[in-house]
Formats: sequence, C-alpha cells, structure tokens
Amino acid sequence: MLWTINEFAFLVAIFAIFLVFIEVGFRTGRRSGARHDELSRSHIGSLQAAILGLLALLLGFTFAMAVSRYDARKSLVLDEANAIGTASLRARLLPSPQREEVGALIWKYVDARIGFLDAGIDPLRLDAANSTTSRLQEQLWSQAGIAAERDPRSMPTSLFMQSLNDVFDLAEKQRVALENHVPETVFYLLVVVSIIALVFIEYGWGIAGKRRQGSTAVFAFLIALVLTTILDIDRPRRGLIQVGHESLLRLKADVNRSP
Repeated sequence: MLWTINEFAFLVAIFAIFLVFIEVGFRTGRRSGARHDELSRSHIGSLQAAILGLLALLLGFTFAMAVSRYDARKSLVLDEANAIGTASLRARLLPSPQREEVGALIWKYVDARIGFLDAGIDPLRLDAANSTTSRLQEQLWSQAGIAAERDPRSMPTSLFMQSLNDVFDLAEKQRVALENHVPETVFYLLVVVSIIALVFIEYGWGIAGKRRQGSTAVFAFLIALVLTTILDIDRPRRGLIQVGHESLLRLKADVNRSP
C-alpha cells in the first residue's frame, strides 16, 4: 500500500493521525493529573526522553537505508550506460555483417532501457520494456555467437561477448534495485513509535494542566515530513525525488551519431 499511495495524501493522513493522538494524550493526562506525584512525573519525563531517543535512532537508520538504496540505483544507471557504451564500441570491431546487425540492436536496446526507467509504476509498460529487453538480449547474444563460430579465436569477439555479459547482468541488477525498498514493517514501526512519543509528550503537559499543542503539532509535522521524505526517496518510480537516467540519454545521442 505504501508504494502506491500519493505522497501528499500520506503526509496529510499521517499528520492528521498525529494530531488526534496529541489531543488524546493531553486529555488523558489532564484527567489523571491529580493521581501523579513528583516521582511519577519525573518517571514520565524519563520515558519521554527515552522514547524520543528511540524515535530519533529509528528515523536516522531508516533514512540512511533509503538514501543508500537511492545511491545504489543512481550508480547502477551510470554503470549500465557505461557497459552498453563499451559493448557498442567493441561491436565496431566485429566482422561484417554482425557489426551492422549488432549496431542496430544496441540502438534498440538503449531505447528499451530508457523505456524501462520511464515506465513508472505502469505494469503494462514495465512488462513491455522487460519483454523487449529480453528479446534484444537474445538477438544480441545470437549475433555474438555467429561471430564466434566464424572465428573462435577472435579477440574482438571475445571482448564483445564479455561486454554483453556485463550489460545483461546490470539489467537484472537494475531491475532488482528498483524493486528493493525499505520494508513496510519498518514504516509501520516508525509510525507507532512516533505516536507513542507524541502521546507521552502531551500526556506530560496534560498532567501539568498546560496546553502546548502548537509546538507539539509543529514537531509532529516535522516527523510526518521526514517520514514522507523517506517514502519518496525509497520510491524511485514516482514522487518528487527520482533516479535520473541522463547517462542513458547521452548514450542514445552518441549511438545515433556513431557511424
């Protein structure tokens, strides 16, 4: 569910939930304020500090997990573009007619990889891009096999086949990386811990009989904003923060200009 919900809707919904529990915490604390002595109030203050520390730790680790996945996806786009570019250069050393056939197939392959990254969360476009990629991989390998049969000792053919292996491996790594997210259970845990922290904060103010909901609401909004940012970073196919594929676009332009 988290990977399909709109980021703005998630931010509004989670902030509204936080506000509800802030009010619940304050009213509960105000009703039970007379039953607390100084020792119990000190204990509640210690619990507040401990839960806020736990929340900060969880937010930091989850943010780091999302950013590391984002960086890995960016690196894979660059690695894939470089691998395809290397294969394209080595294909020029193949004998004719494989040289021309492979050049045309690589041009189509770059288009297929760009289409894969541009497909977003549309399952039909993703299936089409993956099918096209698999078909072109078979055709490229077939052409490499023909060249190898003609001259099994050809160094250019051997290097080209090695490059194709790298290209195919990176395509699968790219696919897996785009499907690798921070587990939803971690997000649910963050939401639960955030709610408990906010409830304890307002519970303490309720015991004291003073309202500080404005500052607590600002804090709640910041937590909701951080959660939304983590969610956005961790969903590379939609949202404001996406993995660019300028390297593949430049490669396509270079392939178009190549003889």
